[in-house]
Amino acid sequence: MLKGDLRVLLDLRAQVSESPVWDGDARRLYLVDINQGLILTHAWDSGRTTKVDCGEPVGSIALARDGELVAALRSSVALVDPATGSQLHLAAVAHARPDMRLNDGRCDPDGRCFWVGSMREALDEPAGVLYRVDPDGGVVQAADDLVCSNGLAFSPDGGTMYHSDSRRRTVYAYDYDRATGAATNRRVFCVAPEGEGRPDGAAVDAEGCYWSARYAGWRVVRHAPDGSELFTLRVPVENPTMCAFAGDDLATLVITSARGSLTEDQLRAQPHAGSVFAVEVAVRGVAEGRFGAGG
Repeated sequence: MLKGDLRVLLDLRAQVSESPVWDGDARRLYLVDINQGLILTHAWDSGRTTKVDCGEPVGSIALARDGELVAALRSSVALVDPATGSQLHLAAVAHARPDMRLNDGRCDPDGRCFWVGSMREALDEPAGVLYRVDPDGGVVQAADDLVCSNGLAFSPDGGTMYHSDSRRRTVYAYDYDRATGAATNRRVFCVAPEGEGRPDGAAVDAEGCYWSARYAGWRVVRHAPDGSELFTLRVPVENPTMCAFAGDDLATLVITSARGSLTEDQLRAQPHAGSVFAVEVAVRGVAEGRFGAGG
């Protein structure tokens, strides 16, 4: 499954690096530093990394038209220019409880909407909600009773949407209507065994398999379309946060990670916690949709 050794791609050592997104047209990898409110742009050819400050936590990003990104901020969704940081407000959400923010998000394959979930920072109650945000600013609540919304991804044919509640260690699958953006028939896709981490961010490969970063689990797990485990990639950090496929052939698996919850002793044992890793794999990913490109 692996075609090379795991390496450090970006030695960020961030509190929480997250939401890697590959832009094949621009040959750039985008990602966020949630706590610092930063969007980072990594130029694949030169290796140069730049950043813009969003002024508040940014939970996730996705590609949009005209070189922009759609970003999940604390309680709103905005279009952001990754070069200048300029923002265009799209939609706001009214959180049910204090100390909440938007978290993991993903554009659907046709670019017709952006899916994003919320969480309470304390992760102490199921106050989170899963939203669908349309390009006209419309917001639809699709699910609630979530402790930590995560793991959004789509099957290669766009007919299945995946979503996890990390604290419940559960990934769900939905039937997805590409024409309307409706997600229905939620069922359990897989449950992470106790002691093997919590399903955080994810990606789907061209064979329809779901790659799940297991926070607190030292691993990324590849699941078959039926939910069974096919392959486990061990990583040198306790808290991988998300994975994505990058590079010209979409065969470089990129993995972000977090260090914020680790003790000083743990950090000495995992000096690259919070950094971004990469490894060549024997399967390709699927190109991301661009928000606003669909109906």
